[in-house]
Amino acid sequence: MKKIFSILVSAVALISLASCGGNAPKQCDACKELLPVGLQLYSVRDNMAQDFKGTLQKVKDMGYAGVEFAGLFDNSPEQIKAWCAEIGLNPISAHVPLADMLADVDKVIADYKAIGCQYIVVPYVTEERRPGGEKFLQMVEEIRAIGTKCKAAGLTLLYHNHDFEFKKLESGEYGLDYLYANVPSDLLQTELDQCWVKYSGLDPVEYLKKYTGRSPVVHLKDFFKEGEQEGDPYALIGLNEGEQKKNTAFEFRPLGHGVQDIPSIIAAAKEAGSKWLIVEQDQPSMGKSPMECVATSMEYLKKIGAICTFDGTECESEKCQHAKQAANKECKDCPHSKK
Repeated sequence: MKKIFSILVSAVALISLASCGGNAPKQCDACKELLPVGLQLYSVRDNMAQDFKGTLQKVKDMGYAGVEFAGLFDNSPEQIKAWCAEIGLNPISAHVPLADMLADVDKVIADYKAIGCQYIVVPYVTEERRPGGEKFLQMVEEIRAIGTKCKAAGLTLLYHNHDFEFKKLESGEYGLDYLYANVPSDLLQTELDQCWVKYSGLDPVEYLKKYTGRSPVVHLKDFFKEGEQEGDPYALIGLNEGEQKKNTAFEFRPLGHGVQDIPSIIAAAKEAGSKWLIVEQDQPSMGKSPMECVATSMEYLKKIGAICTFDGTECESEKCQHAKQAANKECKDCPHSKK
């Protein structure tokens, strides 16, 4: 098992993918095609509420190349666009409640297009719109209509899953698969949350491969689960208000500290043609603050070679390829070898 993991880690360091757009981070030749990594700002929502710009700067300083919004906290789209440009962050996407889109989709599109986002994401649906719910089929058509509006504006609509979309319909088909089968790919793409895919009992790698060519953004999320579930996992993320939050069997974790095989998921994302990896941690754990948790996830990604650590300083050795420095004795003292 350790040998397999080592092979996967090495593969991640050599992953080749498209660049990350206008605010691309400085990279060396050997790392320039790594998947860019962003942060879902819901992970640090309290910090965002207290100091929006300052939190963006800290996220950038950690090594994240882009961000996915979860609310604007009363800041104007124009101001946020200016901050992202100043700091050097790519405004990738935004989670927007379905209710907000249904109320005024034109405003939602205008706001996030003004910021510079490429994707708008349906983040969560209420019980009646879930598979088996009385409004599930209605929701499918609502998403089709919103996707049509997004496409006309030059944006792409994504759907972010939880575990309840993996409830089977009478046909035997998962609700999530029904959604993607009944809304064309030019109107709706996936944002597969790999925590909830695995929590549902499916293989994140295989499910991601299933949507090759339709998975531009992938949520990297780790978690720990032991024994039988106690309580409601959604109570842990501030949903299902009133439900008991007691939960000793499940908790969200920084990447590399849970049950997910992150290197394999990253390799599968490359194979599926994904453009961005987005780190998300709904609640902090392990005695760390939210900011400490997302910093820990970034350090893990650097450790496995998924993030370029090139600082612009050339190594004196002509043999140095930066991404391969650990195995190259010529580069043992190179700054790029210090992950």
